[in-house]
Amino acid sequence: MERNLRRQQRSVHGHPWRKDVLVKPDQLDGNTVAPNAIWTTAAANLLTFYSVKNLTVDGSGQLDGNGAIWWTCFNQKLLAFGSCNNLWVKSIHLKDSPDKHMTLYRCSQVRVNNVSVTAPGDSPNTDGINMAFSDHVYISNCSIQTGDDCVSILSGTSDVNITNSTCGPGHGISVGSLGGDSSTALVERITVSNCSFSKTLTGVRIKSWQGGSGKANGFLFENLNMTDVQFPIDIDQFYCPLGNCPPKDSAVAISDARFINIQGTSSNPDAIQILCSESVQCRGIYLDNINLSCSGHTAQTRATILNAYGTIGGTVKPHVRFLGS
Repeated sequence: MERNLRRQQRSVHGHPWRKDVLVKPDQLDGNTVAPNAIWTTAAANLLTFYSVKNLTVDGSGQLDGNGAIWWTCFNQKLLAFGSCNNLWVKSIHLKDSPDKHMTLYRCSQVRVNNVSVTAPGDSPNTDGINMAFSDHVYISNCSIQTGDDCVSILSGTSDVNITNSTCGPGHGISVGSLGGDSSTALVERITVSNCSFSKTLTGVRIKSWQGGSGKANGFLFENLNMTDVQFPIDIDQFYCPLGNCPPKDSAVAISDARFINIQGTSSNPDAIQILCSESVQCRGIYLDNINLSCSGHTAQTRATILNAYGTIGGTVKPHVRFLGS
Protein backbone atom coordinates (compact mmCIF):
# COMPACT_ATOMS: atom_id res chain seq x y z
CA MET A 1 0.00 0.00 0.00
CA GLU A 2 3.01 2.29 -0.40
CA ARG A 3 2.38 3.37 -3.98
CA ASN A 4 -0.32 4.78 -6.19
CA LEU A 5 -1.98 2.46 -8.68
CA ARG A 6 -4.11 3.83 -11.51
CA ARG A 7 -4.78 1.40 -14.34
CA GLN A 8 -7.59 0.26 -16.58
CA GLN A 9 -7.15 -3.32 -15.40
CA ARG A 10 -5.43 -4.60 -12.30
CA SER A 11 -4.88 -8.08 -10.86
CA VAL A 12 -5.43 -8.47 -7.11
CA HIS A 13 -4.44 -11.93 -5.81
CA GLY A 14 -4.71 -13.13 -9.42
CA HIS A 15 -8.24 -11.80 -9.99
CA PRO A 16 -8.69 -9.17 -12.71
CA TRP A 17 -10.26 -5.84 -11.80
CA ARG A 18 -11.18 -2.98 -14.06
CA LYS A 19 -11.96 0.69 -14.24
CA ASP A 20 -10.02 3.62 -12.79
CA VAL A 21 -8.81 2.33 -9.42
CA LEU A 22 -6.72 4.47 -7.08
CA VAL A 23 -5.11 2.78 -4.09
CA LYS A 24 -2.64 4.68 -1.94
CA PRO A 25 -1.77 4.82 1.75
CA ASP A 26 -4.99 5.16 3.78
CA GLN A 27 -7.23 5.83 0.79
CA LEU A 28 -9.47 3.97 -1.66
CA ASP A 29 -10.97 5.98 -4.51
CA GLY A 30 -12.75 5.14 -7.74
CA ASN A 31 -15.16 2.37 -8.63
CA THR A 32 -13.59 -1.06 -8.27
CA VAL A 33 -15.70 -3.65 -10.10
CA ALA A 34 -15.39 -7.42 -9.94
CA PRO A 35 -15.27 -9.38 -13.21
CA ASN A 36 -18.60 -9.83 -14.98
CA ALA A 37 -17.85 -13.53 -15.50
CA ILE A 38 -17.35 -16.34 -12.98
CA TRP A 39 -13.59 -16.61 -12.57
CA THR A 40 -13.37 -19.37 -9.95
CA THR A 41 -15.47 -22.11 -8.40
CA ALA A 42 -13.49 -22.12 -5.13
CA ALA A 43 -14.42 -20.21 -2.00
CA ALA A 44 -12.47 -16.95 -2.13
CA ASN A 45 -12.43 -13.27 -1.26
CA LEU A 46 -12.27 -10.59 -3.92
CA LEU A 47 -10.04 -8.39 -1.77
CA THR A 48 -8.20 -9.56 1.36
CA PHE A 49 -6.07 -7.81 3.97
CA TYR A 50 -4.27 -10.32 6.20
CA SER A 51 -2.14 -9.70 9.28
CA VAL A 52 -1.84 -5.94 8.81
CA LYS A 53 -1.50 -3.73 11.87
CA ASN A 54 -2.67 -0.11 12.08
CA LEU A 55 -4.44 -0.28 8.73
CA THR A 56 -6.86 2.42 7.60
CA VAL A 57 -9.11 1.90 4.58
CA ASP A 58 -10.66 5.25 3.75
CA GLY A 59 -11.95 7.23 0.80
CA SER A 60 -14.94 7.84 -1.39
CA GLY A 61 -14.47 4.68 -3.41
CA GLN A 62 -16.84 1.81 -4.09
CA LEU A 63 -16.23 -1.94 -4.23
CA ASP A 64 -18.80 -3.48 -6.56
CA GLY A 65 -18.96 -7.27 -6.29
CA ASN A 66 -21.06 -7.72 -9.44
CA GLY A 67 -22.88 -10.24 -7.32
CA ALA A 68 -25.91 -11.26 -9.35
CA ILE A 69 -24.00 -13.78 -11.46
CA TRP A 70 -22.83 -15.54 -8.26
CA TRP A 71 -25.97 -15.63 -6.16
CA THR A 72 -27.10 -19.07 -7.35
CA CYS A 73 -23.78 -20.86 -7.20
CA PHE A 74 -20.56 -20.04 -5.38
CA ASN A 75 -19.23 -18.52 -2.15
CA GLN A 76 -17.17 -15.39 -2.86
CA LYS A 77 -16.88 -12.57 -0.34
CA LEU A 78 -16.13 -8.96 -1.22
CA LEU A 79 -13.80 -7.47 1.41
CA ALA A 80 -12.07 -9.59 4.05
CA PHE A 81 -9.84 -8.70 6.99
CA GLY A 82 -7.96 -11.46 8.79
CA SER A 83 -5.79 -10.99 11.89
CA CYS A 84 -5.79 -7.20 11.47
CA ASN A 85 -5.33 -5.22 14.68
CA ASN A 86 -6.07 -1.52 15.11
CA LEU A 87 -8.12 -1.45 11.92
CA TRP A 88 -10.17 1.52 10.75
CA VAL A 89 -12.58 1.24 7.81
CA LYS A 90 -14.43 4.42 6.95
CA SER A 91 -16.47 6.20 4.29
CA ILE A 92 -16.34 3.50 1.62
CA HIS A 93 -19.28 1.91 -0.19
CA LEU A 94 -19.74 -1.84 -0.70
CA LYS A 95 -22.23 -3.06 -3.29
CA ASP A 96 -23.68 -6.36 -4.52
CA SER A 97 -21.22 -8.81 -2.99
CA PRO A 98 -21.35 -12.39 -4.28
CA ASP A 99 -21.66 -13.40 -0.60
CA LYS A 100 -20.82 -11.47 2.59
CA HIS A 101 -19.74 -7.88 2.01
CA MET A 102 -17.20 -7.40 4.81
CA THR A 103 -15.74 -10.06 7.08
CA LEU A 104 -13.62 -9.67 10.20
CA TYR A 105 -11.79 -12.79 11.39
CA ARG A 106 -9.46 -12.76 14.37
CA CYS A 107 -9.34 -8.98 14.33
CA SER A 108 -8.97 -6.72 17.38
CA GLN A 109 -9.57 -3.02 18.00
CA VAL A 110 -11.67 -2.36 14.89
CA ARG A 111 -13.57 0.78 13.94
CA VAL A 112 -16.07 0.79 11.07
CA ASN A 113 -17.53 4.25 10.49
CA ASN A 114 -19.75 5.79 7.82
CA VAL A 115 -19.67 2.70 5.61
CA SER A 116 -22.62 1.96 3.35
CA VAL A 117 -23.61 -1.47 2.06
CA THR A 118 -26.25 -2.12 -0.59
CA ALA A 119 -27.60 -5.31 -2.13
CA PRO A 120 -31.11 -6.38 -3.14
CA GLY A 121 -33.33 -7.64 -0.34
CA ASP A 122 -33.63 -11.04 -2.06
CA SER A 123 -29.90 -11.59 -2.64
CA PRO A 124 -28.80 -14.69 -0.68
CA ASN A 125 -26.16 -14.67 2.09
CA THR A 126 -25.15 -11.06 1.44
CA ASP A 127 -24.49 -10.13 5.08
CA GLY A 128 -23.31 -6.56 5.52
CA ILE A 129 -20.62 -7.05 8.19
CA ASN A 130 -19.77 -10.51 9.50
CA MET A 131 -17.34 -11.14 12.36
CA ALA A 132 -15.90 -14.14 14.18
CA PHE A 133 -13.17 -14.59 16.80
CA SER A 134 -12.82 -10.82 17.00
CA ASP A 135 -12.95 -8.33 19.85
CA HIS A 136 -13.41 -4.64 20.55
CA VAL A 137 -15.30 -3.86 17.35
CA TYR A 138 -17.01 -0.45 17.11
CA ILE A 139 -19.49 0.10 14.24
CA SER A 140 -21.07 3.54 13.90
CA ASN A 141 -23.01 5.67 11.44
CA CYS A 142 -23.36 2.89 8.88
CA SER A 143 -26.19 2.26 6.42
CA ILE A 144 -26.71 -1.40 5.55
CA GLN A 145 -29.24 -2.78 3.05
CA THR A 146 -28.79 -6.45 2.21
CA GLY A 147 -30.46 -9.79 1.62
CA ASP A 148 -29.23 -11.30 4.90
CA ASP A 149 -28.00 -10.07 8.28
CA CYS A 150 -27.01 -6.42 8.36
CA VAL A 151 -24.45 -7.41 10.99
CA SER A 152 -23.76 -10.98 12.10
CA ILE A 153 -21.74 -11.76 15.22
CA LEU A 154 -20.37 -15.28 15.38
CA SER A 155 -18.61 -17.38 17.99
CA GLY A 156 -15.39 -16.19 19.61
CA THR A 157 -16.46 -12.55 19.48
CA SER A 158 -16.64 -10.13 22.40
CA ASP A 159 -16.91 -6.42 23.18
CA VAL A 160 -18.87 -5.24 20.15
CA ASN A 161 -20.64 -1.88 20.03
CA ILE A 162 -23.00 -1.04 17.13
CA THR A 163 -24.53 2.42 17.23
CA ASN A 164 -26.24 5.14 15.19
CA SER A 165 -26.74 2.87 12.18
CA THR A 166 -29.62 1.86 9.92
CA CYS A 167 -30.57 -1.65 8.78
CA GLY A 168 -33.02 -2.67 6.09
CA PRO A 169 -33.88 -4.48 4.02
CA GLY A 170 -32.18 -7.51 5.50
CA HIS A 171 -32.45 -9.95 8.39
CA GLY A 172 -31.55 -7.51 11.17
CA ILE A 173 -28.58 -7.50 13.55
CA SER A 174 -27.92 -11.09 14.61
CA VAL A 175 -25.80 -12.88 17.16
CA GLY A 176 -25.19 -16.27 15.58
CA SER A 177 -26.02 -18.65 14.48
CA LEU A 178 -24.16 -20.37 17.32
CA GLY A 179 -23.55 -24.01 18.21
CA GLY A 180 -23.93 -25.51 14.75
CA ASP A 181 -22.60 -29.06 14.24
CA SER A 182 -22.56 -29.55 18.05
CA SER A 183 -19.84 -26.91 18.42
CA THR A 184 -19.02 -24.88 21.54
CA ALA A 185 -19.78 -21.17 21.26
CA LEU A 186 -18.72 -18.10 23.20
CA VAL A 187 -20.05 -14.57 22.64
CA GLU A 188 -19.88 -11.86 25.31
CA ARG A 189 -20.58 -8.15 25.84
CA ILE A 190 -22.51 -7.02 22.78
CA THR A 191 -24.25 -3.60 22.63
CA VAL A 192 -26.62 -2.37 19.93
CA SER A 193 -27.92 1.17 20.52
CA ASN A 194 -29.56 4.07 18.71
CA CYS A 195 -30.21 2.08 15.54
CA SER A 196 -33.19 1.95 13.16
CA PHE A 197 -34.61 -1.09 11.38
CA SER A 198 -36.96 -0.96 8.39
CA LYS A 199 -38.73 -3.89 6.71
CA THR A 200 -36.30 -6.47 8.08
CA LEU A 201 -36.95 -10.10 9.02
CA THR A 202 -35.84 -9.49 12.61
CA GLY A 203 -34.69 -6.48 14.53
CA VAL A 204 -32.21 -7.77 17.10
CA ARG A 205 -31.77 -11.52 17.31
CA ILE A 206 -29.80 -14.21 19.15
CA LYS A 207 -29.97 -17.56 17.36
CA SER A 208 -28.45 -20.94 18.19
CA TRP A 209 -28.76 -24.53 17.06
CA GLN A 210 -29.89 -27.42 19.21
CA GLY A 211 -26.99 -29.67 20.17
CA GLY A 212 -24.46 -26.91 20.69
CA SER A 213 -22.83 -25.85 23.95
CA GLY A 214 -21.06 -22.88 25.48
CA LYS A 215 -22.55 -19.50 26.38
CA ALA A 216 -23.73 -16.19 24.98
CA ASN A 217 -24.15 -13.43 27.56
CA GLY A 218 -23.88 -9.75 28.31
CA PHE A 219 -26.23 -8.15 25.76
CA LEU A 220 -27.65 -4.63 25.73
CA PHE A 221 -30.15 -3.67 23.01
CA GLU A 222 -31.17 -0.08 23.69
CA ASN A 223 -32.91 2.88 22.03
CA LEU A 224 -34.00 1.08 18.87
CA ASN A 225 -36.70 1.99 16.35
CA MET A 226 -38.56 -0.68 14.35
CA THR A 227 -40.61 -0.04 11.19
CA ASP A 228 -42.52 -3.00 9.68
CA VAL A 229 -40.10 -5.53 11.18
CA GLN A 230 -41.37 -9.10 11.19
CA PHE A 231 -39.84 -10.11 14.56
CA PRO A 232 -38.43 -7.03 16.33
CA ILE A 233 -37.12 -8.98 19.36
CA ASP A 234 -36.06 -12.57 18.77
CA ILE A 235 -34.17 -15.14 20.85
CA ASP A 236 -34.25 -18.58 19.25
CA GLN A 237 -32.45 -21.63 20.64
CA PHE A 238 -34.12 -23.80 17.99
CA TYR A 239 -32.58 -22.18 14.91
CA CYS A 240 -33.11 -24.51 11.97
CA PRO A 241 -33.54 -22.71 8.65
CA LEU A 242 -34.47 -25.86 6.72
CA GLY A 243 -36.96 -27.00 9.35
CA ASN A 244 -35.79 -30.61 9.65
CA CYS A 245 -33.63 -30.64 12.80
CA PRO A 246 -34.13 -33.47 15.32
CA PRO A 247 -34.58 -32.50 19.00
CA LYS A 248 -31.41 -32.37 21.10
CA ASP A 249 -30.95 -31.69 24.81
CA SER A 250 -27.80 -29.57 24.81
CA ALA A 251 -27.80 -25.91 23.81
CA VAL A 252 -25.79 -22.70 23.97
CA ALA A 253 -26.73 -21.02 27.28
CA ILE A 254 -28.14 -17.52 26.70
CA SER A 255 -28.22 -15.11 29.64
CA ASP A 256 -28.07 -11.45 30.67
CA ALA A 257 -29.85 -9.94 27.66
CA ARG A 258 -31.40 -6.51 28.23
CA PHE A 259 -33.89 -4.90 25.84
CA ILE A 260 -34.55 -1.25 26.74
CA ASN A 261 -36.45 1.55 24.96
CA ILE A 262 -37.51 -0.30 21.81
CA GLN A 263 -40.37 1.27 19.86
CA GLY A 264 -42.13 0.88 16.54
CA THR A 265 -44.13 -1.54 14.44
CA SER A 266 -44.12 -5.24 13.68
CA SER A 267 -45.26 -6.55 10.31
CA ASN A 268 -46.81 -9.59 11.99
CA PRO A 269 -48.43 -10.04 15.40
CA ASP A 270 -45.49 -11.98 16.89
CA ALA A 271 -43.49 -8.93 17.90
CA ILE A 272 -41.50 -10.66 20.66
CA GLN A 273 -40.23 -14.25 20.46
CA ILE A 274 -38.06 -15.74 23.19
CA LEU A 275 -37.85 -19.47 22.52
CA CYS A 276 -35.50 -21.36 24.79
CA SER A 277 -34.58 -24.96 25.46
CA GLU A 278 -36.22 -26.84 28.33
CA SER A 279 -32.86 -28.31 29.33
CA VAL A 280 -30.82 -25.08 28.96
CA GLN A 281 -33.25 -22.31 29.80
CA CYS A 282 -32.59 -18.63 29.07
CA ARG A 283 -31.91 -16.56 32.18
CA GLY A 284 -31.53 -12.92 33.07
CA ILE A 285 -33.71 -11.51 30.29
CA TYR A 286 -34.78 -7.93 31.03
CA LEU A 287 -37.39 -5.88 29.18
CA ASP A 288 -38.02 -2.20 29.88
CA ASN A 289 -40.05 0.42 28.00
CA ILE A 290 -41.02 -1.69 24.99
CA ASN A 291 -43.83 -0.46 22.73
CA LEU A 292 -44.41 -2.53 19.60
CA SER A 293 -47.66 -2.31 17.66
CA CYS A 294 -48.78 -4.14 14.55
CA SER A 295 -48.30 -2.34 11.23
CA GLY A 296 -51.59 -0.87 10.02
CA HIS A 297 -53.19 -1.66 13.40
CA THR A 298 -54.73 -4.80 11.89
CA ALA A 299 -54.15 -6.90 15.01
CA GLN A 300 -52.77 -6.79 18.51
CA THR A 301 -49.13 -7.75 18.90
CA ARG A 302 -48.25 -10.68 21.13
CA ALA A 303 -45.23 -12.26 22.80
CA THR A 304 -44.29 -15.93 22.77
CA ILE A 305 -42.08 -16.92 25.70
CA LEU A 306 -40.77 -20.47 26.17
CA ASN A 307 -38.48 -21.63 28.99
CA ALA A 308 -37.13 -18.18 29.81
CA TYR A 309 -36.56 -16.48 33.17
CA GLY A 310 -36.60 -12.70 33.23
CA THR A 311 -37.92 -9.47 34.70
CA ILE A 312 -39.96 -6.52 33.49
CA GLY A 313 -39.20 -2.86 34.20
CA GLY A 314 -41.63 -0.18 33.08
CA THR A 315 -44.25 -0.64 30.37
CA VAL A 316 -43.87 -3.54 27.96
CA LYS A 317 -46.20 -3.99 24.97
CA PRO A 318 -47.05 -6.68 24.05
CA HIS A 319 -47.50 -8.27 27.46
CA VAL A 320 -44.72 -10.66 28.46
CA ARG A 321 -44.80 -13.33 31.14
CA PHE A 322 -41.55 -15.06 32.13
CA LEU A 323 -41.08 -18.26 34.11
CA GLY A 324 -41.39 -17.58 37.82
CA SER A 325 -43.25 -14.30 37.37
